[in-house]
Amino acid sequence: MADATADVTDGILPGDHWIQVPETGNNGDGDSAISDPKSSTASLTSSILDYRTIQGRTYHSERGNAQYWAANDAAQLDSMDIAHHSFTLALDGKLFSAPLKDDELKNVLDVGTGTGLWAIDFADTHPQASVVGTDVSPIQPTWIPPNLRFEIEDCTQEWTFQADLFDYTHIRFLVGSVDDWDLLFARAFAASAPGGYVESVEPSAFITSDDGTVTPTMALGQWGKLFVSGSRKFGRTFELYEKGTVRAAMEKAGFVDIKEIDMKMPLGGWESDPKRKELGLFIQLGFLRDPEGYILFLAHALGWTKDQIEVYLAHLRKELKDPKVHSYYWQKIVWGRKPAA
Repeated sequence: MADATADVTDGILPGDHWIQVPETGNNGDGDSAISDPKSSTASLTSSILDYRTIQGRTYHSERGNAQYWAANDAAQLDSMDIAHHSFTLALDGKLFSAPLKDDELKNVLDVGTGTGLWAIDFADTHPQASVVGTDVSPIQPTWIPPNLRFEIEDCTQEWTFQADLFDYTHIRFLVGSVDDWDLLFARAFAASAPGGYVESVEPSAFITSDDGTVTPTMALGQWGKLFVSGSRKFGRTFELYEKGTVRAAMEKAGFVDIKEIDMKMPLGGWESDPKRKELGLFIQLGFLRDPEGYILFLAHALGWTKDQIEVYLAHLRKELKDPKVHSYYWQKIVWGRKPAA
C-alpha cells in the first residue's frame, strides 16, 4: 500500500483554491446518495461547560492538556452516534474484538467515551461489570445503566485510577488528540489488571479509492492532508494507521499477544455486497451529518476563512454523494494483554 502521507506538505491545497474551482460531479441522486501529577479527573461543575467557540461551533473547554479537534455540539454528537453504529456494523454487531471472557469482566474502562453509546451498550450487555466512561466533555446522557458511570477526565494527564484495576480498556477515536501515545498506553498498562486486555480502534485520516475515482486534488483526496497538516500545529498526529503507532506503543508498554485487524471502511453504497453497502451508507450518513464539525478546528488552525471552509465542504458533500466515486478509508483495531502476575 502506498504511503499516503509522503507528500502531505507539498500536496495540500490552500483554502482559496476551493473558491476558484467549480463544483463538478454527480448531483447525488444516485442509489448510493443520502440526503443531507495533576489530577485528570474533575467534578461536573459549571466551569467545564464553558466551551470554546470557533466560527459558531463549540469545542471542549481549554482545561488540561487535551486538544480534541471535533466539535461537541448537537450536530457533531449526532454524527458521533451514527459513527458508533457504523463501527458496530463493521464488527457484525460486536462491541470488541479482543478475546474477552464475560465471567472475568469485573471492571471496564472506556477512554474517550464521547456520547457514551459504546459504554452504555457494553454496560447493558455485561451487567456483571462495573463500567467507567471518561471524556473531556460532559456530553453523555444521564439516563444510563446502573453499572455505568461517566467521569470528566483528560487521558493525557496523570490517571487517577488505582493500579491493576481494569479487566478491559476500550480506546477509540483519539487520533489527533494525544501528544504522547507511548505514555497513554503505559498508563493503560498500569491501570490494567494482570491478564486484562486493552483494545484500540483508530482510523486513517486519508480517503482513497482502488480505481482512481478519488484523486489527490479532489476534496476527498485533500481530507487527510488537512488533518495531518492542521494537527501538526498542536503537536499531534493523524498518522497512527500509516506509522503503526498504536502497536509500537503497546509493545513498549509491555503488552503481549498483540493482534491487529485492518478494516476497509467504504463511504457510500457503492459496494455490491448487501452488508458492505449498508455499512457504507451509514458511514456516508455520519460524514454528511456534520463534516464541518470534523474539519473546522484544523482548517481554522491553518488559517482558512469561513467562506473557504464552506466552499470546500460543498465540494466534499458533492463527492460523497456521487455514486461513481468509490471512496473508502482504513481503520485499524489493535488489542493486547497485560501479562498475568
